[in-house]
Amino acid sequence: MRGAGAWAPLCLLLAAARPSRLQPPERPVFTCGGILTGESGFIGSEGFPGVYPPNSKCTWTITVPEGKVVVLNFRFIDLESDNLCRYDFVDVYNGHANGQRIGRFCGTFRPGALVSSGNKMMVQMISDANTAGNGFMAMFSAAEPNERGDQYCGGRLERPSGSFKTPNWPDRDYPAGVTCVWHIIAPKNQLIELKFEKFDVERDNYCRYDYVAVFNGGEVNDAKRIGKYCGDSPPAPIVSEKNELLIQFLSDLSLTADGFIGHYKFRPKKLPTTTAVPVTTTFPVTVGLKPTVALCQQKCKRTGTLESNYCSSNFVLAGTVITTVTRGGSLHATVSIINIYKEGSLAIQQAGKNMSAKVIVVCKQCPLLRRGLNYIIMGQVGEDGRGKIMPNSFIMMFKTKNQKLLNALKNKQC
Repeated sequence: MRGAGAWAPLCLLLAAARPSRLQPPERPVFTCGGILTGESGFIGSEGFPGVYPPNSKCTWTITVPEGKVVVLNFRFIDLESDNLCRYDFVDVYNGHANGQRIGRFCGTFRPGALVSSGNKMMVQMISDANTAGNGFMAMFSAAEPNERGDQYCGGRLERPSGSFKTPNWPDRDYPAGVTCVWHIIAPKNQLIELKFEKFDVERDNYCRYDYVAVFNGGEVNDAKRIGKYCGDSPPAPIVSEKNELLIQFLSDLSLTADGFIGHYKFRPKKLPTTTAVPVTTTFPVTVGLKPTVALCQQKCKRTGTLESNYCSSNFVLAGTVITTVTRGGSLHATVSIINIYKEGSLAIQQAGKNMSAKVIVVCKQCPLLRRGLNYIIMGQVGEDGRGKIMPNSFIMMFKTKNQKLLNALKNKQC
C-alpha cells in the first residue's frame, strides 16, 4: 500500500493546518501553486490529501520578512517513486527565479529541514501522465540566519574565509533527518579552497545513508560533483574549478555520528592547484569519442580477466540496465547500481537508497547491453561524468559468485 506508514498521523497534520477555532473549522484547500508571505504557513499539492492530478506543474513562491531565512519542513510526502525522480517530483530552490536548487524529492522519504540562504524560496511540483500518489504537505517558517539548533544549517558564504559545521557540533552528534546546503561564492577572479578539519559521518561503502557531497558551481548537479564522502577519514583538500562551490550534507532517519567542521578560503586563480586532488580528475578522462566506422568495425570480444582489467578501468560496478536509447549510433543506458567497486570520476545519482549511473556504449551493439539484465561493467569516464564503453571494454554478466573476487579487487592497490 502506497505510503501506508504515513496515514496514521495524516489527520493530525491536517488539523495542524486548519484555521483557529475562531474561524470555521474547514479543511484547508490546497491549490496548484500560490504566493505565500509571512512568518509561517502551509503548502500542499493540489487537492491534498487526495490524489494529485496528472500532467501538472505547480509553483509556490515563499517570502518571509527581510533579514530572515526560510525553513521548509515536509510533514508528508507520497509521490510516484523512481530512483532518479524523473516522473513526479518536488524541487526546492533558493530565491524565486533562476535560483540554486536545494534538492529534488519523490517517493515517501521525507528530507530534513531545508533552509534558504535569504528570505525567499520557491517550491515546484511536476507530475507526468501516469502513476500518482497523495502528494505532499509542508510547513514553512521564518528563522534568524545561522540560527543554532537541531534543524537549521546551511546558508550563503561570501566572506574571504570561514567555517561550516554540522548542527550540534562539537557538543553532540548531528541529528537525524537533516539536509544542509552551504553555497560558497568567491569573486569572479578567485577560486575556493576547502579543507575538512574533523570528519565523522555514518560509514557505508557507498555513502548511501549519511554523506557530504561537494559540487562545482551553485547547484546539486551530479555531472559537476567533485566527491561524495562519509566515514571517519577527512576528504583530501578540494579546490574549485571556478568561483562557486556547493556543499550538501544529508542525514537519514537512523544512525548519526559526531559530524564535521570544515574551513574554506578564497585564493587567486593563478596559484597552482596541486594541493587538491578532486575526485573528478584522479583518473584519466576520455573525451569526444564518436562511433566511427573504423572503431565500430573492431571485433566485439572482451580480452583479459576481471583482475587484469581492474586497474586500467576508471570505474567498476555491478548493476541492472534499466533504460536504453539509441542516439547517433551509440547506446545511452541507465544502470541501477547493485554494487560499486571503483567509482573513479563516474557521476553517481542517488534518490533515497537507490543509486544509478549513466553509461554510453559508443558502438551501440559492441558490447551488447540488454535492458533488465545484470552486468559487471568496467570502463572510462567522459568529462560529463558518464561512463564510456568501448568495443574492447570489459563487460560480463553479473553473478553472485563474482562478488567475492570483486570485493577482493576493491582493496587492490593500483
